[in-house]
Amino acid sequence: MSPHNALAEAVLAACKRRGLMLATAESCTGGMIAAALTDIAGSSAVVDRGFVTYSNEAKMEMLGVTGATLAAHGAVSAETARAMAAGALARSRAGLALSVTGIAGPGGGSAEKPVGLVWFGVAEKGRETETHRKIFAGQDRDAVRQNTVGTALELILARLRR
Repeated sequence: MSPHNALAEAVLAACKRRGLMLATAESCTGGMIAAALTDIAGSSAVVDRGFVTYSNEAKMEMLGVTGATLAAHGAVSAETARAMAAGALARSRAGLALSVTGIAGPGGGSAEKPVGLVWFGVAEKGRETETHRKIFAGQDRDAVRQNTVGTALELILARLRR
């Protein structure tokens, strides 16, 4: 069972109340958000699918992120998170999609994009796609990934409450 069980249950209940299916598009978490949701019995009523798009090629092929977006902004950017969420929404039966792309570490960071930087995208049919930036500074890889899952679930709940 996920350490995010209570949040995941709240997300599933909120989606069910609104009659929304959910899709995820994950890079740095490698499917952990979808796993947290599908750990819960009955989640199939809400979870449509999860895309694990760890490589840039997968982001382009599976979600339609353009090479131009990746070249101009990088995989870890607001623009890529937005495109990932929009792509997951367009390539699923979901009415709500969440994306995450970040640098979990321990390597791969820079002064501009440090280890622990994560961009989140939330897309909902008929509404503007939003992005959120979070830095989980000074944390190891596991903590960055776990905190990314928790933050992602909180962002979905916040969107559903608006």
